[in-house]
Amino acid sequence: MTTVIVDYESGNLHSAEKAFQRMASETGAGTVIVTSDPDVIRAATRIVLPGDGAFPACRKALYDHRGVFEAIEDAVITQARPFMGICIGMQMLATRGMEYEETAGFDWIGGAVEHIEPSDPALKVPHMGWNDLVIDNPHPIFDGVSTGDHAYFVHSYHFRVTDPAHLLAHVDYAEAITAVVGRDTIVGTQFHPEKSQQTGLRLIANFLRWKP
Repeated sequence: MTTVIVDYESGNLHSAEKAFQRMASETGAGTVIVTSDPDVIRAATRIVLPGDGAFPACRKALYDHRGVFEAIEDAVITQARPFMGICIGMQMLATRGMEYEETAGFDWIGGAVEHIEPSDPALKVPHMGWNDLVIDNPHPIFDGVSTGDHAYFVHSYHFRVTDPAHLLAHVDYAEAITAVVGRDTIVGTQFHPEKSQQTGLRLIANFLRWKP
């Protein structure tokens, strides 16, 4: 079994790599590698798409790597391999992103990525720090995770999901901020599980054990 963390030059992947390697070792989930090789991505048992930065730049960086997106799409959509998007990697699942300019996403989960506009002026943007998760729909990714468990967020845009069934969890920030999305073999977290201590490590372990 091989879990691939896709390297498309969007953020430092070291902490994600270490967290996934640790939990793969603890759960017997095989090897974890960081790669931009389309053949390796296409053959992976599971795929993780992380990312930091602006939506348009991340999309451009991903599509500029010849064959990388096509390999991800083949593995996830055609072959139904488990997929986890993290931060911008999760936002890429949307129909479109509205950061700086309207930009097409993967359109794997309907909705738009829009600027956070909290109704309470005391709440700052970026939304940064620890928040309590509120689980909206049950999912194997939440095995051992409960409403009230903490996750670490750093972002100014959030994913407004069209279908409520695809909203797995949110956090309250004077409005509901999407925290976890999912459908079929696809999940995504707005927060960084590799930076979210025990809650994040539990989610990573669950993903590595997940057999949709």
